Amino acid sequence: MQVVCLDLEGVLVPEIWIEFSKRTGVAEFSRTTREEPDYDKLMRFRIDLLAKHGLKLADIQSVIGTMTPLEGAKAFLDGLRERYQVIILSDTFYEFADPLMRQLGRPTLFCHKLVIDEAGFVRDYKLRQPDQKRHAVNAIKSLNFQVFAAGDSYNDTGMLGAADAGFFIHPPESIVAQFPQYQVHHDYSALRASIDAAAARLAG
Repeated sequence: MQVVCLDLEGVLVPEIWIEFSKRTGVAEFSRTTREEPDYDKLMRFRIDLLAKHGLKLADIQSVIGTMTPLEGAKAFLDGLRERYQVIILSDTFYEFADPLMRQLGRPTLFCHKLVIDEAGFVRDYKLRQPDQKRHAVNAIKSLNFQVFAAGDSYNDTGMLGAADAGFFIHPPESIVAQFPQYQVHHDYSALRASIDAAAARLAG
């Protein structure tokens, strides 16, 4: 009865906003939760920036449609799902995620929703639940599952702390320095080994 919870962007797929920044030439879009721990502040900044440059949801989706998962991500995920139940806990949006979820074999995804106006502009966003990653892990644990979690950003540290074992994968050094309690991994094989070791340890 063991569940693995994974972040999406930076863990299994590239950062959507960084890719969007590259395609649009608007450098400010490259700011992510790796640099800004206040998610609401970050999203308000992004929504204002989209409006300033006249960019719509369709413009973001057209970029996402050309993206592919990180090398080895699909095999890593498939391997995990042979032994564990896997849930993706992400602060992305359902309006973004579908092309990437399709390429990953449609794992279960918990994320948020955007508010789009009639002209197709992003006007707001709706959190499924504040601090949803940590709450999700705690809810899964309340169902008598053991939970292992992996992420790469500030907004993942809540779920890492709530999990029975939490790990970093592909994190920036600035975050590693602030959260030294989480073991750092730079490839999927090492992360899988740590998850398996934790699972064996807890299984007794």
